[in-house]
Amino acid sequence: MEVTEMNTIQKQSGQTPSIERQFWRYTLPAVAGMLVNGLYATIDGIFIGQYVGANALASMNLVWPIFGLVVGIGLMCGTGSAALYSIFKGEGRPEQAQSIFGNAISLMTLLSVAIGLLLYHFGDRGLMLMGAKDDVLIMGRDYLQVISAGSLAALLGAALPMMIRNDDRPHLATIVMVVGAIANIVLDYLFIVVLQQGVTGAAIATVLAQLATAIIGLIYFFSSKAKLRLSLRHLKVSLDGYRQIIITGTPSLAMFLYMSFVLGVHNRLFLEFGSVTSLAAFTIVGYVQAIFYMMAEGIAHGIQPLVSYNHGAGNQKNIRKALMMGIRWVLIIGIGLLIMINLMPEVIARVFNNDDPVLIAETVKGLHLHLFTMFLDGFIVVAAAYFQALAKSKTATLITLGNMGVQIPLLFTLPFLLGVTGVWIALPLSNIFLAVVVAVVLVKDLKTRSTQPV
Repeated sequence: MEVTEMNTIQKQSGQTPSIERQFWRYTLPAVAGMLVNGLYATIDGIFIGQYVGANALASMNLVWPIFGLVVGIGLMCGTGSAALYSIFKGEGRPEQAQSIFGNAISLMTLLSVAIGLLLYHFGDRGLMLMGAKDDVLIMGRDYLQVISAGSLAALLGAALPMMIRNDDRPHLATIVMVVGAIANIVLDYLFIVVLQQGVTGAAIATVLAQLATAIIGLIYFFSSKAKLRLSLRHLKVSLDGYRQIIITGTPSLAMFLYMSFVLGVHNRLFLEFGSVTSLAAFTIVGYVQAIFYMMAEGIAHGIQPLVSYNHGAGNQKNIRKALMMGIRWVLIIGIGLLIMINLMPEVIARVFNNDDPVLIAETVKGLHLHLFTMFLDGFIVVAAAYFQALAKSKTATLITLGNMGVQIPLLFTLPFLLGVTGVWIALPLSNIFLAVVVAVVLVKDLKTRSTQPV
């Protein structure tokens, strides 16, 4: 039987490596990889904002609630299979671990067909529901047409780096993500600046970059480099395997469903109570927020294999330590970035567009109002990932949906009282309420673990 690197180190040294050492070994590559993803998404926005304009920025924000569903399904398969994989390895069941990764790949292949057809035939209806029209609608439709053809690449590109990380290859997972990010940036320049393909060029660049990530990931898992190498027999259709993956990965999908729905509501309200410029400013604020969100996701992905493995091994002390380190660092990074954003908001706005003073002013306003509780968003992400890593999908999903339950009523009341300012502040206010609830749930869980054997 093959063993994980954690077990190998333990056998060689006679003791388990410290959870602090394991935390940094998994978290640093995860944060680096996710940060690169956040940066290249942001660079997408910089290219579009500087070379195409405000309407194109607005169309990109209208596209993301729909495209986010594709990414969410990919992450559902990736995080669901990765958590189960680590649990099976911790329990000493390598064959089940191999099978669950094979099931994830075949599941994504099947889902990509349905997703591609839905995007192609109904994507523009989603855009119109958010208030898209004229040039903004045309550009958004062009983007989704390209994504519909590359849905399998999008799913695999989102899932495979997480699966590689849980195969005890966190550094390789980061390299794969960096390769995809660099490819996206180069292709953005080629298609947007050189070939002047606008939003369509951005979509082509995204699909090709994700395809590169997917190909590298698949080559790895079917090679002798993989810790638990896959073969074609592991790709068989398994309804039970699909069920386990979907149940365990549902919190990740729920997070993106929540984000997509809330983003869609924001888009419509910004167009209703503001203007296309307001929506373009919201797009820029979203790119800035994505940098921190990706870092928070990186920390969450970093603690996931540690929590899952120690859960399978029954080590309660290490579970608590991994969680607390994740929370501590996501709060430190979030507060630090928030201070920086508030010290130089105009500089940040001008990175995306230096020619439109109205857009710059609205972006500065948005950076101040929309992000003032950003660090709490990171805390919520880590908490949801913690429960997901324990295969407590119900709790993780309720945390995700809880934010929607608070934020939606705020979105449907505050704009009528405060205008566009009410749209800006709905998210940060809901973060405050949900963070308190999540903290209570976490404390209750940790008290339960303190009474269990280490």
